[in-house]
Amino acid sequence: MRPSRTVAGVALTAALALGSLPGLVGAREQGPEQPIDAAAFRQVILATLGNRPLEASASFDAASGSAGVLGPTSRFVELGPTQPTTVQRAPVSLPGQSASWSWKPPTSTMTGYASFYDNGTTAMRDVPRGTTIVICGKGGCIQRVVNDYGPAKWTGRIIDMYRPDFFAICGCGWASGTTWVTVKIYR
Repeated sequence: MRPSRTVAGVALTAALALGSLPGLVGAREQGPEQPIDAAAFRQVILATLGNRPLEASASFDAASGSAGVLGPTSRFVELGPTQPTTVQRAPVSLPGQSASWSWKPPTSTMTGYASFYDNGTTAMRDVPRGTTIVICGKGGCIQRVVNDYGPAKWTGRIIDMYRPDFFAICGCGWASGTTWVTVKIYR
């Protein structure tokens, strides 16, 4: 006849407990206190410190201990057989930047009403998911990727936006529900 699983489990647990604590099983007296050998405590010298003295102001940056530093107004002097001459830095010419930002031409543009909801998505019905769009309103423009389908065609809206995005581009108060937008589609 086989023992039940509970009895077998208890027997195995007891055997493991007795095997892991052999010194405590059957001990009725405390063992004598033994002092710790002083040889166990010895000085440890780390190889990374070597023979360097430890200073409170020591820096780990080798450049901070140099004789001097070069700054943006530093001048270079070349010593030669004659008097030292100063070498001027070459002028740098940068390409002109326009004050406004420019987008590449969109493949298509839509205008209509936008609304918001709290799902954290940008939803359009007429473009596939993953399409990059730029939504412009009275408050500015924002670039997003379409990641949901909506709104329904019968609502008259062309896009549903995440609430913070909506109020970033609408230029309206928090009581508004829709705003007129232009959506530039980049495929």
